Amino acid sequence: MPEIGMGRSARQGYGLSEIAVVPSRRTRDIDDVSTAWQIDAFSFDIPLVAQPSDATMSPATVVEVGRLGGLGVLNAEGLWTRYDDPQPQLTRIVDADPDAPTTPLLQEIYAEPVRPELITARIKEIAAGGVTTAVRVSPQHTLALAPTILAAGVDILVIQGTIVSAEHVRSSGEPLNLKEFIADLDVPVIVGGCANHQTALHLMRTGAAGVIVGISADYFSSTDEVLGIRVPLATAIVDAAAARRDYLDETGGRYVHVIASGEIEDSGQVARALACGADAVMLGEALRLADEAPGQGVYWDSVAAHPRLPRGSVSESVPPAGPLSTVLFGPADGWNGRTNLFGALKRSMAKTGYKDLKEFQKVELVLG
Repeated sequence: MPEIGMGRSARQGYGLSEIAVVPSRRTRDIDDVSTAWQIDAFSFDIPLVAQPSDATMSPATVVEVGRLGGLGVLNAEGLWTRYDDPQPQLTRIVDADPDAPTTPLLQEIYAEPVRPELITARIKEIAAGGVTTAVRVSPQHTLALAPTILAAGVDILVIQGTIVSAEHVRSSGEPLNLKEFIADLDVPVIVGGCANHQTALHLMRTGAAGVIVGISADYFSSTDEVLGIRVPLATAIVDAAAARRDYLDETGGRYVHVIASGEIEDSGQVARALACGADAVMLGEALRLADEAPGQGVYWDSVAAHPRLPRGSVSESVPPAGPLSTVLFGPADGWNGRTNLFGALKRSMAKTGYKDLKEFQKVELVLG
């Protein structure tokens, strides 16, 4: 372990851009490759979990992600649960002066309280689209909002924060006990983010069906600058995959899915994340290129509007690349891996000779 100075050492960590996938001795016909993924009783054609950003996920786009074979996730604390019609607020964000600070605008817009009746209405709207319904809630608001979410008939509950632990310590009041909370539920729970083996293992022991690995820190996140926390995602995924193996042995066969979230912005990073051991990837900023994105090419994370400690910015607008189907499956009209994300994944698997995602997790990796 490298020394920082006298008596202090640190692990070496690697980001996705620092590793590469190595072809094996065989290749495979692309038509024989499957990118299918299943969590609990829910099956998907592609290993995609959509980041619950208001810039990309409305009830309509959640349905469209589901129709195209992924899992869309709506933010239960986002604009669609605060406003009957969030479009005027979206327009204010999209049309904001790029040279002016956007944080005060976001804080003002997100100061509107969440309305439980809108949570119910949005979940039913998504369910009417015939897809799996998934809703995200922050750990600090889970106890207050989960009863409404569950009563509305959600299929998958996502408890997501920048950093989530199975053991939250506080000197006053009752914290959320994830293990007790999940044990009482009839729906699968995805929880995170986490950044190392020990935390991933503890979250798996709560009974979660999936664990989000990474702190969702994309190019527009300032978690590193504000909190000094940065997670080299390749190392975090590998550590969580090791925790998954340990938990599988510990329980005699219970498999918990690892969902990578963070620096995944192109098809090469999708492939690398899955090759490191992730079962699925959580994409946010990468989906802003779709015609259907509510932010019209502008992106922001939910923590960018935090009332006391915002950690992110509003991006500049980028021109759309086409419908969401093009972003996910092509055809690509550019060379940078920002469209045909999962068509490229399928080709990567074919080029390295693997027929499904579980096999692809065993592919050889190199540094550099």
